[in-house]
Amino acid sequence: MRFRTVLAAALLVTALGSAPASAETAVTFELPTPSGPHAIGERDVHLVDQARNRELMISVWYPTRPGAGPKARYLPAKAAPYFDQGAAPALGLPTGKVDWAAVETHARANAPVQGRWPVVVYSPGWASLRALGSATAEDLASRGYIVVTIDHTGEAPFVVFPDGRVVFSQGSKDLVAGMRTRVADVRFALDQLPGIPGLGQSMDLSRVGAIGHSFGGDTAAEVSTVDSRVDAAADLDGWLAYDVDGKQLTRAGAEGVSRPVLLMGSSGSTSDGQARSHRTSPAWKSLWEHTSSPKQDITLATAMHYSYTDVQWFLPKLAQRVPVDPKVQQTRIGTIDPRTSIAVQRSAIAGFFGRYVS
Repeated sequence: MRFRTVLAAALLVTALGSAPASAETAVTFELPTPSGPHAIGERDVHLVDQARNRELMISVWYPTRPGAGPKARYLPAKAAPYFDQGAAPALGLPTGKVDWAAVETHARANAPVQGRWPVVVYSPGWASLRALGSATAEDLASRGYIVVTIDHTGEAPFVVFPDGRVVFSQGSKDLVAGMRTRVADVRFALDQLPGIPGLGQSMDLSRVGAIGHSFGGDTAAEVSTVDSRVDAAADLDGWLAYDVDGKQLTRAGAEGVSRPVLLMGSSGSTSDGQARSHRTSPAWKSLWEHTSSPKQDITLATAMHYSYTDVQWFLPKLAQRVPVDPKVQQTRIGTIDPRTSIAVQRSAIAGFFGRYVS
């Protein structure tokens, strides 16, 4: 099964005008508590690339002082019904049972940043949303990073802009062109970060990491091959290839990378069900053999592809209160204990960036 596109296909249903979730829903959840010593803030920022006639929405997560304002929402209110009608069924959740608009993060919305910190840029999976990397962003921010999560407009199922516009996916399946666009998005975002009022001066762009899930992990590795500002890249269960068989490799997969790289795999994106590693995946093996810089490969054998997103945490939580299809749940996040999965990921990611970016 092509795990990269299953949830993406379901999310694209949102562009067809599905009905919103019931206003009477009250079920919510909390993300895992960040493990670092810092309170965190979050701000959504609208970027406009005049040269490419392109707009992006990013979220910036950063250390702040405790109790500085209301908590930031997990999703914009206008995005919640689209997520409910598109993503919920693909995750085995019934529609209209979770109040996605009421879900809060641990971050304080628009709180003032404190200090000067290294930067980590996060890219989500193909046709996915930056929101699904919120727990990873929160934890890194609590440990002393400024984390920038990006929605790739036109590929993401929907992007909500400050003026209320919702831009839906164009439905392209051209991953090669999509990678070019993503790399340009990340590089443009890095260009723009210093100029963000109230945040830019706190970003130490002499220390930059890139991270992502699935195709976003491939994006992180790819950016590290072309942008010298990126000091290290973490790929969370990405294929490093444009095809399920691993024959059409990305540049990073084919040539390796010149920066330290962290690979984290699962059993959820391989055609034969083997846990992904540089020993079992041809693309990962190619990167491994062509990379002379420090590299690390960690596999969570009982995890699945979406174990490297917030789904690992919130799906079991919601299953305690609403009916969840157990087969879909196992397909998405496997049988690994969520606390174990989150703890291993946090330790590995923080340790990696702590060595090569901090």
